[in-house]
Amino acid sequence: MTVLVTGATGNVGSQVVRELIALGVPVRAFVRDEDRARARLAPDVQLAVGDLSDASSVERALAGVDRVFLSSADGPDKVGHEAGVVDAAAAAGVRLIVKASTMLAEAGSPLPPLDWNGRSEEHLLRSGVPATLLRSGFYMTNLLMAAEQVSGSGTVVAPAADGRIAMIDPRDIGAVAAVVLTEPGHEGRSYRLTGPEAIGYDDVAAELSRATGSPVRYVDVPEPAARAGLEATGMPGWLVEHLVGVFRLVRAGGLAEVTDDVRLVTGRAPRGFGDFAADHAGVFGARSAAGAAGR
Repeated sequence: MTVLVTGATGNVGSQVVRELIALGVPVRAFVRDEDRARARLAPDVQLAVGDLSDASSVERALAGVDRVFLSSADGPDKVGHEAGVVDAAAAAGVRLIVKASTMLAEAGSPLPPLDWNGRSEEHLLRSGVPATLLRSGFYMTNLLMAAEQVSGSGTVVAPAADGRIAMIDPRDIGAVAAVVLTEPGHEGRSYRLTGPEAIGYDDVAAELSRATGSPVRYVDVPEPAARAGLEATGMPGWLVEHLVGVFRLVRAGGLAEVTDDVRLVTGRAPRGFGDFAADHAGVFGARSAAGAAGR
């Protein structure tokens, strides 16, 4: 068995590669940046350098592959990119595609990534290739975007009010994917992956305080202020709309449901946010520690 992992240097793809290597499964990582891949992935991982927009590089990467883990960055080209992989995999006789998707994915959703994932799912399910969908919740790694803010000011800021989120560590998504890719009986299934509990941003602040040894407090902000802050960073308009919409869902309780699918597939409970915070304490606490040393 050889598994092709697309998006292999991403938050989830890199974890899938790591889990498969630990199982002794031959892995081919589809990457755009060879140097970044060499730095981030195990040295014995076979690299296929190319781009999802380059059909010939996708076809070369699929040569001799039995199974595919399909993951790609969000963006307006996502549906076309993933459809290209699916169609090439079907032509190459791939026996299983496991797609990294998201909770609430649905074609026509007003939130662009939910729409893109929903449309990509539909194309995959029409392709005739046996498939499994991994619909994951809010990634704990999303909080790393706030690491500089946490370490610099001791605050975590979000327009979340008291909404709760069943956050998941991408390492647990990687563990589920490795099982699904290597064990029988998962074809045609759709798994909804969350962490062990729904937590609020006040809980996030408390766990970061515990992990770093420095006080962290949660600052709730109104949606207009959050939107203005996002727009000021220069991020694409679709991403601003998506993030604003995600936090509307959070405030309405739309991301609070907890499932047991990680345990069902892997046989163990998913990691809690406290584990994640402890494992990344150096990132969240580095600047505040340096600042304290300088005072």
